[in-house]
Amino acid sequence: MKYSINALKWYTKENILIGVICMWKEKIEIAGPYNFDLALSRLAMDPLNQLNQKERLIRVPIYEDQPEVAIVQAIGTTDQPAFLISGHKEKTKEKVLKRIFSIFQWNISLKDIHAHFLKTSLKDIFIVHHGTPIILDFTPYTTLVKSIIHQQVHMKFAISLTATFVQTFGFQVDGVPFYPSPATIAELKPEQLRPLKFSQRKAEYLIDLGKRIASKELNLDELAKLSDEEIKKELVKIRGVGPWTAQSFLLSGLGRPNLFPMADIGIQKAIKSLFTLEQKPTQTEMLEYSREWEPYLSYATLYLWRSIEP
Repeated sequence: MKYSINALKWYTKENILIGVICMWKEKIEIAGPYNFDLALSRLAMDPLNQLNQKERLIRVPIYEDQPEVAIVQAIGTTDQPAFLISGHKEKTKEKVLKRIFSIFQWNISLKDIHAHFLKTSLKDIFIVHHGTPIILDFTPYTTLVKSIIHQQVHMKFAISLTATFVQTFGFQVDGVPFYPSPATIAELKPEQLRPLKFSQRKAEYLIDLGKRIASKELNLDELAKLSDEEIKKELVKIRGVGPWTAQSFLLSGLGRPNLFPMADIGIQKAIKSLFTLEQKPTQTEMLEYSREWEPYLSYATLYLWRSIEP
């Protein structure tokens, strides 16, 4: 269903009424289950995400040559999901819709995945979080940036540090934060990041990443065409990028379905709780537990995270 120019209104997290003129609006229906409300509850953990859980919508930054904002609002149910997508530029509509489909993984059927896990040790978790989809970062580039910032720090601090970095060096479109471009990061000096509580080494890693992408030494579009193992092999060549960051890129940046980051502290904590272990699981134990979850290890990862999150 298509509409001409429309005024769409919503409340931000600060409860300020905003009106935006949208050049196009598209209704999308997908196969269930798909619980957009549970997805929004997880996205709400990041203060950079501009969403309203009551209105069931999120304002999505679209990283193109000319950045813009799209609005995604749920109007259906978990079993019969439907959405209204709105945008400002008619000429970029198809690109925006393609990106939205990718970010929210609307081409992935959760029905078979859910049925698979009902026959595993994760059955109860999948019942509680029924229909929770993997939501990708808004662009694979920001996955790498965020993963480097999040390395070896507590999650609460990592989220705060990332938000401060974006607010300091990024920009906004219609009030929606965008990460600074690779070229912007490439021009930074470690001394500019240190007051934000970046370590010297982490600042250097981030700037080096910006330089590699800005110079096209690292082409993320071409990288995305490779296999999981090939991508890992290429990424770990980059200073400051190890196996954990490479797996984060594959899972949260590209949506690869069979990733299980065994070094992730949250996964270790969730498995320790699920199987009532006295200490954190060994890699051998995690490998053994995870065998029955294949070929959907990425969904096992998401639901294990959800089991220990608020």
